This record gives sequence, C-alpha cells and structure tokens, in this order.
Amino acid sequence: MRVEVLGAARQVTGSCLLIHCGGRRLLVDCGMIQGGGKQEARNREPFPFEASDIDAVVLTHAHLDHSGRLPLLIRSGYQGPIHTHRAGAALCDILLRDAAFLAERDAAIENKKRRRRHDDPVEPTYTVADAEAAIEALVGHEYDQAWQPFPGITVCLRDAGHILGSAILEIWLEEGGERRKVVVSGDLGHPGAPILRDPKRVEEADLLIMESTYGDREHRSWDETWAELGEIFSSARAQSGNILVPAFAVGRTQELLYILARHYEEWGVGDWSLFLDSPMAIEATEVYRRFPELYDQETADFYAAPENHPFRLPNLRLTPSAEDSMAINRVQSGAMVIAGSGMCNGGRIRHHFKHNLWRQNCHVIMVGFQAQGTPGRALVDGARELTLWGEPVRVGARIHTVGGLSAHAGRSQLIRWAEHFRTDPVIALVHGEAAAMDSLAEGLRGSGHQVLTPEEGECLDLRQWPGRSAASPAGSGSEAPGG
Repeated sequence: MRVEVLGAARQVTGSCLLIHCGGRRLLVDCGMIQGGGKQEARNREPFPFEASDIDAVVLTHAHLDHSGRLPLLIRSGYQGPIHTHRAGAALCDILLRDAAFLAERDAAIENKKRRRRHDDPVEPTYTVADAEAAIEALVGHEYDQAWQPFPGITVCLRDAGHILGSAILEIWLEEGGERRKVVVSGDLGHPGAPILRDPKRVEEADLLIMESTYGDREHRSWDETWAELGEIFSSARAQSGNILVPAFAVGRTQELLYILARHYEEWGVGDWSLFLDSPMAIEATEVYRRFPELYDQETADFYAAPENHPFRLPNLRLTPSAEDSMAINRVQSGAMVIAGSGMCNGGRIRHHFKHNLWRQNCHVIMVGFQAQGTPGRALVDGARELTLWGEPVRVGARIHTVGGLSAHAGRSQLIRWAEHFRTDPVIALVHGEAAAMDSLAEGLRGSGHQVLTPEEGECLDLRQWPGRSAASPAGSGSEAPGG
C-alpha cells in the first residue's frame, strides 16, 4: 500500500496521485500543468506510468489543473471509468470540450505560421474526440455514499466547498490483512464563501494529502471584502471608467453573479452595463442552476424568493458570440465585464485589456489565484506593461487584488481543518508554491503534526506508519457513508 505523488508537488497545478493496493492502481486526478510556456509544455510529456495499467480514476473536481489531462490518459490507453461527483461530471463535459477546442485552434494557428516557414506541423495537445472519450468514461456519484472501484479499495466523496461537485476523498485500503485510510483534501473551499457549503470535516486518516495553495496567506474577512468591493464600485463610478474582472468560468463567475445580486442596490450595480463575456462561463452557470440541492442555506433562501432568479440580474447581458464580445469594446464608460481566463493567459479578457488596460479610469479586479508565469500574476505583482499578441500595452488601469474572494481556504482555515483529525495522521502537502507550502508545513509542525512536502515522483509507503484510523467506512469518524 503506497501513494506516488506525480503532480502538484511543490507547485500549484498538475494534480496527480497514484495509489497502489493489492496489485491494483487507483489514479486520483490527472491535471493540466499551468503557468508559463515551459511549464505547460510538460503536459505533452508521457505519463510516468502505463495508462493501460490503471484500474480506475477518481477525480476530486472539474478544474483543469485536476482534470485537464484525462483526454491524454484515454488516448494513452486507459479504458476504465472516471469517478467523480455527478455535478463535477457535468462541469467536466464543458471544461474538457473547451480545452480540446482551444488546443485544436491553437495548433491550427501555429501550423499556418509553420507552413510559411516550411517547418513541420505540430499536433494539438489533444483533440475534441479525445475529450469526448474522457467525458464518456465519467461516472457520477453523490456525496456521502461509499463505493468500491475494485476490491480492496473503498471511496467516499465529501463536500469540499470549492466549486460545484468538488470533493474531499476518503479512501479505505485493505491488503494482506492490513488496513489504512488515506484522505485527499482536493481543493478545500473558503469557509463562508457564497453559494456552497463549507468543507466537510473529516476526523480519521492514517495519511492526509492536503492542498497548500494559500498556506502562507490569510484572507480578509467577508465584511472587509464586501466593503472593499463597494469602494471599488464607487471609485470606478466617480471616474466614469469600465471595470474588467478576469474570472474563472467555473466557480468564480457564479459567485460574482450571486454577490452582485445580493448587493445590487447597495453597490449601485444597476448603474452598470453588466456583461458575462464567456461562452464557457454561460454554460457553467446553467450547470450551477441545475443543482440547487448543493447550495448553502443562505443561497437557497435567497433564490427561494420569487423576485430572485438564479444567476440572472436585470442588467446582465450574455455575450456568447464573438461579434457580441467585440461590440462591448465600443463602450467607453459604465461597462462591467466578467470574462475568462481567470489568470489572463487566454480568452476574451485579453481583448478587453487591449482596449482598456492603458486607460487611467479603468479598474481591473483580480479575484482568483494567479500562478507564477501568468499575465495575471504579472499584474498582481505590479507590472506596468503587458505583451498582448506581440505588442506591448501600458498598464494605466488601477489593479485591485481582492484576495477575500478566493475559493481556497486560507492558512489558518487549512490548519483548523487539519486539526479536526482525531487520529493525528501523517500530513503530505501538495498543490502549493514552495513558499506557501513550507510556511504551512511549519505551522502544522508547530502544532505537533508530522508533515511531509514530497517532491514529484516521491513514493509514500503507508505500511511504515501504524494503522490508526477506522478499518472500514462504517467506522469512519465522519458521517457514515449513505448517512
């Protein structure tokens, strides 16, 4: 019984774990590596295992840094199921198709240039057909209901509160009379965040594999965050400018629409021409609308009122077509544009930057994590110029980093979640930049925990630690599966 850390090791993206038990192999996540060009080129490298040897896959959630290489896994020979929450499966349908479409488009553009230079053509990272094969393999589950992907391993999904359908994995292993329990946090949500419930507490594990994205940072309180956003709206209105919000299509966009509805009168949202300029975000919002049973109580109560329509505002205009998107840039004042990509390394937000970023009265609101090497990270770090399509664009706009809107738990919230374990598991940190991971590790060690920060390819042998957790799902310290 062992776990190989094959991705998101001392970095944020590319989540991938391989669990061995009883001669079988369970892959947890198969995520894209995101960031600069050199990092993203690694997505084309062969897997460090034979895809055909994998017996089953479990996906924590739909974001591409956890799901984005699944089409490559299928193309490489994997033929089994991909287990995830049923809402996560619906979001994967959107995200994987979009990623494949963009890969094919980018390869076609590059090959035009190559033909002129008489260079060899390139292949897309994967095709729409590859994505469709991965989507066909998805198997949807509910929270709190255990199942066996194969004998010797039992899995149960718990609500992680990060995006719709995101899951903490409880995994019970049995081999040769020995039993161990592994918990994989996936991405833990920000407690108190809009729409979704807070991350479920789990109490027993022998090994806890936990994210550390914000391991060195705290978030502002929700009251401070609402006040900060209100001030941004007031300042932008006084300057008669536009507001640009680079937002992830899944999760962040839906939270923004809900927040704007809740503060519609207070912030004068109705004074703005509000555009949702992302075909993928429009589709993802429809998926969010289909799963009201996953909302927290406050959101359920708000949308129960007949005057509140889920994720629709009176002044919201959806712009799925390229023509509608281009028309937005004729608006010189009073436009609020929510567009992808969240890290500004693609999508329509870059076109809006070209028309607005140099303006002194433009306001850009950064509402999500920005990986190293991305244009979004450059803006957050104070860049005074961005290169867009080979041309420099001066940054005259005011850049606001609203960290309180993060969909990830902050440092103290991560520590509190880990401290609810009664069995004092060994903790292995993944999914974080080195500084954040090391800071969180120090904080957890200060509380008496044994903490590892494994390198990529490192193997964690569960037999070296005595089994201290429940022997079966029925004995779990958290709510019993099916309860």
